Amino acid sequence: MSTHHVKVNVNGAVKEADVEARLLLVHLIREDLNLTGTHIGCDTTSCGACTVLLNGRAVKSCTVFAVQADGGEVMTVEGLTSNGKLHPIQEGFHEMHGLQCGFCTPGMMLSAVALLKQNPKPTEEEIRWGISGNLCRCTGYVNIVKAVQYAAEKMSG
Repeated sequence: MSTHHVKVNVNGAVKEADVEARLLLVHLIREDLNLTGTHIGCDTTSCGACTVLLNGRAVKSCTVFAVQADGGEVMTVEGLTSNGKLHPIQEGFHEMHGLQCGFCTPGMMLSAVALLKQNPKPTEEEIRWGISGNLCRCTGYVNIVKAVQYAAEKMSG
């Protein structure tokens, strides 16, 4: 099996690894880089637990090869906190009780961050559409929507 050298900016730090061409980005993140906040759920793109930002766009890392991220920027849930301060979406999930078991939370947060980057003041319907690729089995989504609304308000000043 041939390997490829990849260099990826992950959460602001350049990381390098030799990977097989078939290695999925989620496995690079979790196993090689030891960033376990990105969860593996379904392995079929259905659940969104593995969602990360790749070059600013929300992607399901179980369907992206690590070699496709070569030269790119990846943000995982660990990269949301800055200088010890929670990102507004993290605050929102805390303040609005947007999680229960927490399994979907990292992917849900990153989908929400991507949504708010594109649409800083989304309606409830736009939020629901924006997180529709992420499944939550616990919350019923009501408080997740409130968490995204909280973050939108905080980010818009």
